[in-house]
Parts: sequence; C-alpha cells; structure tokens
Amino acid sequence: MDTLVFLGTGDAMGVPRVYCSCDTCTEARAGGVNVRLRSSVLIDNGSDVLVIDCGPDWRRQMEAQGIRNMRRLLITHAHFDHIGGLPEWADACRWMGYRGEMYAPAEVIPIIERQYPWLGSHIDMIPCDDGITLDGWQIDTWKVCHGKNGYSYAYRLEKEGYSWVYCPDSISLGPDETKRMHGADLLVLGTSFYYEAAELSTRSVYDMTEAAELLKIVKPRRAVYTHMSHDVNFLKDYTLPENVTLARTGMKLKLS
Repeated sequence: MDTLVFLGTGDAMGVPRVYCSCDTCTEARAGGVNVRLRSSVLIDNGSDVLVIDCGPDWRRQMEAQGIRNMRRLLITHAHFDHIGGLPEWADACRWMGYRGEMYAPAEVIPIIERQYPWLGSHIDMIPCDDGITLDGWQIDTWKVCHGKNGYSYAYRLEKEGYSWVYCPDSISLGPDETKRMHGADLLVLGTSFYYEAAELSTRSVYDMTEAAELLKIVKPRRAVYTHMSHDVNFLKDYTLPENVTLARTGMKLKLS
C-alpha cells in the first residue's frame, strides 16, 4: 500500500519568517507546530519513493525522513520554492553514481536548464505532458492559473481505482482547469491564507474560503490544504468543510 508523506507544507517563504514576530512565527521559532518548510510530498511504496517538487529545504526534508536515495522527481513549476533543491539532488546523484529522473512539463524544462545549466550532467529531464506511468500510478498533468505569478501545473495520479490530485499553486481556476479534479478520492490544494484581503489581481494562490467554494464544485472525498503562510496558525480554530484537513510536516496518508 502506498503512503503519501508531506515533506513540507509552507508557502514560498516558509514559517517562521526571519523578519516576523507574529504569533505564528514566534510559536514556530520556538520549535512549535507551526514550523513549515517549503511544500513538497513523496509517495512511499515500501521499497522506493517518488517525490513531487524539490525546494530549497530538500536536504532538510530528506534528512528528516531518513532518505539517502532519491532517483525520481516530479516538478509542478520552475519557481524557486519548488526547484531550489535541484543542485543538491544533482550532487547526490553524482556521488551515488546514478542519473536522476526529473519529470516536468515540456515548457518548464528549459527554464530549469537556464537556471541550473549543469544539471543535465547528472539528471535526465523528461517531458510528461502526454502522461506517464510510475510505480503503477498513471499520472496526468495540466496547466493551471497561478495568478500574478503566471502558471503552474497540477497532477492527477490514479492506481487500482484510487485517484488523487496535487495542486499546490493555483487560483481562480476555470472549468477546463478543474475538470480533472472532479471526483478525486483526495485533493491536495495550496491555500496560503485563511482569508486574503489583497486585491485579486495581486494574488497567486487560493485562500481557504475560496477553496471551500472550489470543493463544492469538484467534490473530492477528502481534501488537504498545504502551501500555508504564517497567516495560518495551527493553534487557532478555523471554519473549514468537514472533509478538510490542514497538512502538517511529516503527516502520512494511505493512498487506497
């Protein structure tokens, strides 16, 4: 049975913010429950792992899970909080003596190659726009609106009658962008704030109040919110749909 592990559940800046003394950051700075590394998950099948996104906290996340060997990776988009750990992974591949396999949408790969032009010496970069199968998971990807930050991609993974969707960076999705979310057993969705008051044109990720409306449309059996900023304090009570959980670092879910 495959297990989903949340390696990180924070937004692009993580929690605590160096400059911030809000209640959330203060509690996190003391080693509390609000410590959040940049968002990433892995699928553990008992003998190997498949990771989605590789941000600047990648090394710390691998150490926390006791993982010494990561051969495969999916990338949602080329923002630093999702690719900042690629040089460390490439170095690990070099020392372990194998080539890593990085799967990403075709238009994302040249951006990564420009950012880190030497990665190709140690990592194969493989387009996945037409779908791929890894560890028995049939994986479908599509482009989603990332608001003022441009675009990202979402993944739907299906295996043995179970389906789940990973979409950490999106906002204001239309019918074409949500149609592959419908009826999933699990939707992992990025929600940086509980309620974000800023003008919509300046924003890039759903807040939790907007996400609740999205869930009414796509109707997953269960949803988990991730990619949370320091606006979200686990010591507070939030009004959420009953099938929603806030992700915590190290949280594990059975994918069946």
